[in-house]
Amino acid sequence: GEVDVHAVRGISLEIHPGEFIAIMGASGSGKSTLMNMIGCLDPSTSGHYGLDGIDISTLDRDALADIRNRKIGFVFQGFNLLSRTSALENVEMPMLYNHRHIPAREQRERALRALELVGLGQRTDHFPNQLSGGQQQRVAIARALVNQPSLLLADEPTGNLDSQTSIEIMGVFQKLNDQGITSVMVTHELDIAHYTKRTVVLRDGKIVTDK
Repeated sequence: GEVDVHAVRGISLEIHPGEFIAIMGASGSGKSTLMNMIGCLDPSTSGHYGLDGIDISTLDRDALADIRNRKIGFVFQGFNLLSRTSALENVEMPMLYNHRHIPAREQRERALRALELVGLGQRTDHFPNQLSGGQQQRVAIARALVNQPSLLLADEPTGNLDSQTSIEIMGVFQKLNDQGITSVMVTHELDIAHYTKRTVVLRDGKIVTDK
């Protein structure tokens, strides 16, 4: 409306390849907006954002969609799996939107490798309602990885999971990071943030802690 809301302001943040970062802050602190900007979902009104050598601020909507598909993998709190589609088919889905045509055989092979990477190689034909919450999140992580992104973004990925399952999922993220995958995670849970290697805390749209 008529009121300007400065969700993030004056933020300077550099994320290096291979880092594992938690972004924390109270509700309204700007962490979701920052995550959306990093994920090329929301454009910034000013400033500069470079991703893997690309100046994001110069791109139009179609180019941003292509960047998201090729360079960013998203993991959500609610899994967002297609209910009538098997785990394997859910993981294959991002490859259908890839800028280059990927043959069906390669799609299947890449999806199988991604599911094996997250420990679900024996559940490829199961539908979401045949999987536990933790298993569904593993499928979602595999789906995020299948296009071999430069950056893995996770928005409260353990928010719908019990404590033990959350520990298992964070173990998956740590394993992926140990293999060199750059990961940025939004969380409000301090015990979850402890699994990462760096914590950035926001307040009123600004970074107050980066350690």
